[in-house]
Formats: sequence, C-alpha cells, structure tokens
Amino acid sequence: MKVFVLCILFAGVFGVPTRRPYFPRGLNKIVGGTETEAHEFPYQVSLQDFSWGMGFHFCGGSIYDANNVITAAHCMDGSYEYNPAPLRVVAGEHDLKHTSGQEQEMHVTKAIVHEDYNKGGHDISVIHLFSPLTLDKTASPIPLPNSMQASSGDCIVTGWGALVEGGSSPDTLQKVTVGVITDDECNKAYGNIVSSELCAGVPGGGKDACQGDSGGPLACFSNGKHYLAGIVSWGYGCARPNYPGVYAEVSHFIPWISANVI
Repeated sequence: MKVFVLCILFAGVFGVPTRRPYFPRGLNKIVGGTETEAHEFPYQVSLQDFSWGMGFHFCGGSIYDANNVITAAHCMDGSYEYNPAPLRVVAGEHDLKHTSGQEQEMHVTKAIVHEDYNKGGHDISVIHLFSPLTLDKTASPIPLPNSMQASSGDCIVTGWGALVEGGSSPDTLQKVTVGVITDDECNKAYGNIVSSELCAGVPGGGKDACQGDSGGPLACFSNGKHYLAGIVSWGYGCARPNYPGVYAEVSHFIPWISANVI
C-alpha cells in the first residue's frame, strides 16, 4: 500500500482536551525500537486519509474483530467522527511505501468517539468498517483484557513514525518494549493522570511511542499471549527522561467497547 507519512498536523483530527497541557501523538513513531517482521503484529492497522487521492498515514489502530477497529478518540475527534468518507483502515500493512498485495484497504461507515473524551481522559474510539476484513495471519484481532484488569511488567508498543522526537519517519512498522509504571510515579511527571490512563516507559527515557503512533496498541502479556492493554494517547515529547508515555487503559472501557461495536 503506497502512502506518504503525513507531515502536517490536522487541527480538526487532533482536537485535544483543555484540562491539561496535551501533547498528542497523532504524528508519532517509535523511538528506541527496531523494525518488526512483516505481520509480526497482525492486529496493527494504519489509519490513512485519502482526501487528496493518495493515502496519508496519520494514526494507528488495533483490530477488534472483522468489523471493528479500536483507536484513540483524538485521532477521530472533530473530523472523521463527522465525516468518515476520507478515512481508510489498512490492515496487513508493513511497509507504507511498498504494496505487498496482502494489504486490505477498508472504507469506514462510522467513527464513534467516547462521549466523555473532552471531559478528560477517555481517549478511545471505535471505527465501524464498511465491509468485513478477511481475518488471516496478516490481519487478526488482538484480545482485550478483562474489565478493570491491571496491567504490569513489560509491554510492546508498535507503530509507524519518527525514530526521534521531531525526526524522520521509517516506512516500516517499528516496535519497542516499555514497562508499565504506577499512576503515582507517572503523576510525578504530569500531576493529573486519571484512573482510566496507564503509563509506560523505561528508566532514563530513550524508548517510547512518538508522533504517528497515536491510536496504536500497547500490547501486554497474560499467559504468554498479547492483549490490548493500552492505546497510544499523549505525553511530553517523545522518550524524554522522567516523562513516560500515557495510554488509554483499555480495561476501563470494556463495557463501552461492547456497547459500541457492531
């Protein structure tokens, strides 16, 4: 699937809450990571805007099932929420500038943003696909956690984007391992983490999500298998010491997801 990585900020797409200084990761990529194997993370999708006829990657997302994708509210708020026509979900993607023939480019019928998003936190959205994905080894769902399940330990965040804050973007999907930290520790940096947010990083910084990764998955482990613990949401810069990445904590939204998928 040939696309250009979006290098301008859509003000409408990346509408943000006013409750705090907000550094959305809608143009982010992985810092301190490595390239994935093709389809190593088959639940990862690229969200692309086709307003000008060619796809521009701007956010990531995760396959919930054949008909639904989960992403961040700030990727949809104020734009695709009201006009999903330019939006495409591309599954089976690895190299943004090379078409392998395994990509599935899907139109969107509706993007649902959490109704409490602009009240603080709740950075989650569900995307309804116009037609179902063909689920196979290149495109498959990621399990969800149990309701209110706490995540811990090392997790993997994936996405396409800048390798350093404000830097260039690779064409291929990247991955990096980060560790979940407590809300108390995260509040030392930000001061206003809410209960539906999860923080992850590494001591001293250097590894993190960054612009373009927004809406993409933070996958943690249970019984040796990935589950969708978090959605890339916000943070101060990328991979800065003492400023971990902040994610929407999916376990807080299980009833909401169940009520809004089709």
